[in-house]
Amino acid sequence: MASFQVASFQVETFYDYTQNLLIFASCNTSLTIMILDGLNEQQLQAVTETEGYIRVIAGAGSGKTRSLASRFAYIVNELGINAANILCVTFTNKAALEMRNRVKKMIGNDYDLSYITTYHGFCVRALREDIHKVQYPRNFIILDTEDQKAILRDVFEELKLDSKNFTFKQVLNYIANQKYLLDYIPTLLAGEERASTNDLEKIFSKYLEKQLRNYALDFDDLINFTLYIYLNYPEVLEKWQQRMHYIQVDEMQDSSEEQYRLVKLLSNQHENLFVVGDPDQTIYEWRGARPEILVHFDADFKGVQTIIMNQNYRSTPKILDLSNNIIKNNTLRVQKDMFTLNPEGVDVVHFHAQSEFEEGLWIANEIKRLRKEENAALSDFAILYRANYISRNIEQSLIQASIPYTIFGGIRFFERKEIKDVLSYLRLMESGDNLSFLRVINSPTRGLGKKYLEQLKETAALQRVSYLEALEFNIERPEFARPGAVEFVQLIQAFRRKKNELRVSDLVKELLDASGLTDVLRRDGDAERLENIVELVNSIIVLENTDKEPLTLQRYLQEIALYTDMDMEKVENNKVKLMTIHIAKGLEFPHVFLCGFSDGVLPNATSVKERGLRAIEEERRLTYVAVTRAEKSFYMTESEGFNARTGLNKMPSRFIFEISEKLYVRKGVMKPEVLKEAREQLNIKINGSGFHERFQVGDLVQHPIWETGKIIAVNENRGEYQIEFPKINKIKPIVFTFKGLSLV
Repeated sequence: MASFQVASFQVETFYDYTQNLLIFASCNTSLTIMILDGLNEQQLQAVTETEGYIRVIAGAGSGKTRSLASRFAYIVNELGINAANILCVTFTNKAALEMRNRVKKMIGNDYDLSYITTYHGFCVRALREDIHKVQYPRNFIILDTEDQKAILRDVFEELKLDSKNFTFKQVLNYIANQKYLLDYIPTLLAGEERASTNDLEKIFSKYLEKQLRNYALDFDDLINFTLYIYLNYPEVLEKWQQRMHYIQVDEMQDSSEEQYRLVKLLSNQHENLFVVGDPDQTIYEWRGARPEILVHFDADFKGVQTIIMNQNYRSTPKILDLSNNIIKNNTLRVQKDMFTLNPEGVDVVHFHAQSEFEEGLWIANEIKRLRKEENAALSDFAILYRANYISRNIEQSLIQASIPYTIFGGIRFFERKEIKDVLSYLRLMESGDNLSFLRVINSPTRGLGKKYLEQLKETAALQRVSYLEALEFNIERPEFARPGAVEFVQLIQAFRRKKNELRVSDLVKELLDASGLTDVLRRDGDAERLENIVELVNSIIVLENTDKEPLTLQRYLQEIALYTDMDMEKVENNKVKLMTIHIAKGLEFPHVFLCGFSDGVLPNATSVKERGLRAIEEERRLTYVAVTRAEKSFYMTESEGFNARTGLNKMPSRFIFEISEKLYVRKGVMKPEVLKEAREQLNIKINGSGFHERFQVGDLVQHPIWETGKIIAVNENRGEYQIEFPKINKIKPIVFTFKGLSLV
């Protein structure tokens, strides 16, 4: 039995655990049964506590979205507040649409719900209304990433730079970092040239110049310009503060400093800021998310109420026990243990395979078993992974087992643009077909436009030959003798001669360089697409080394024809879902496989190298997110072999060794020597990744050489302390992994 205040009246609550329902009674008949019906005690408190600063720590599967929607409806329906005076910020447009639909079902269609939106959506609306304050037109252009790259192409050409100097990804990261501070805006608005001491500064200056010329804003500008106007035009800020009586923020753990600054400014007048999220699910630090914002929210404001929503309605107790056991190793979090009243369910399984092939085959067979024994639908299964290239081996196993699947939120490995470009080149060498020709004739671009290709098609029709043959036969005619066309013909002819002399993998490697495809990807700085190309070559090498007869180009193309068949059924409802963990966030499935769970993949070796302990914690949160997607069963799978990306033998993820062995069943044959090597190798890594007693600013520590020092700063991103040593009168950067420090 519980009793607490709801608005201005008392509510008595008690649980009927047999039905998992909250029963409540109130003497106030205005309480809307539809809005509050079925909420548990913590959810009900989150919905009805409407005033002041409120933090809700909502664990996975705890009914967060329903609580947010119900709270919005409650404020409108029970308090009588105009919906146009409530800002509800969600993390994605999809989430905003879902939220609006939920609210409509509760309160009807006669309300303005346009302020249920994303950060960027709100900023666009605010700027359309007030950007004239900085002499920008209200119909300004919004740049996406491809627009930004188009601008950079012009800038590179003007400055005579190329990918050998910088990739577009490097430049875009630099621009984003420069825009972290708002001091670039006056320079941009004045049309002044920034002082340039290096090429990156020159690029940035030119980029801003072209932005102004087109009255364009990129995604960083949307928030930055809104903040700039609010800070420099107090009357505009006051107008928006007055308008937004209540502010709700969903997925607060994924908010950046700028986004947090925005809602803090807007809430200053009415002081009603409601934030909900789960620090344990912060998986976007690489794009600016700051879990500290939610963890330390109660330190930013006086009288903050914290509500812990820790009842999970999604998973079995065995799955939750595993997830709790994993995430407890993180330090940057708000303590909570998720629980559920669901039936106990089946054991969590860790499968250790001898090879990637065995791993994929075992997953396919387990899906078949569950379909047969439990009558599970294909759509009940999700296969998750840390990086897209992991899907290649799984896809091949599912195809061999005749299990339909779809890449959720992405495309099939063999249908990705960079992969299809390579395969189209290979097919053009082998068969000279028109489809492959049209795909690669301008990939990379060769300046052969629409008019040129139309003329070529007409010639091919008249001469009754393929497009490639028409080009070869007529390449000396003035209308066809473009430099790009000549180079293309020479390229294809040269590789036609080589295709029977080289191994397929070597042919592909040479083709990537000779065609310019590798250079394009490097210029874009797209590491994932480059990784996919590497994975393609690796998959060919595996076939070459395991097949008894030599792998010819013709046979290779025949074998992968299934993977690239464009006639596959388009209805994807009843198919196994493959996706990255990032894409899976917010989704749920009865049966979940986390595959490729090897150290160096999860946690990601590059992330750990660059960001140390912070990366370890984020990668552990990724694992936690993967586990909590599962409703009935959860599987962790990995395999032995050589990891070309780490240069080491593959080992199970260090996170597996953090989990109590009582919480899962191990299947597959893990030889004692493999287990011993894994523990030894991973123990070294764990000890070298900040898993020791941490020091804080102000601590006095003892150093073996410089004796007593004082911690004056802790740099989480670089994984180091700044320590002042009086003995040498200097400040030294000491890494977290150094074992020679002890607390005085």
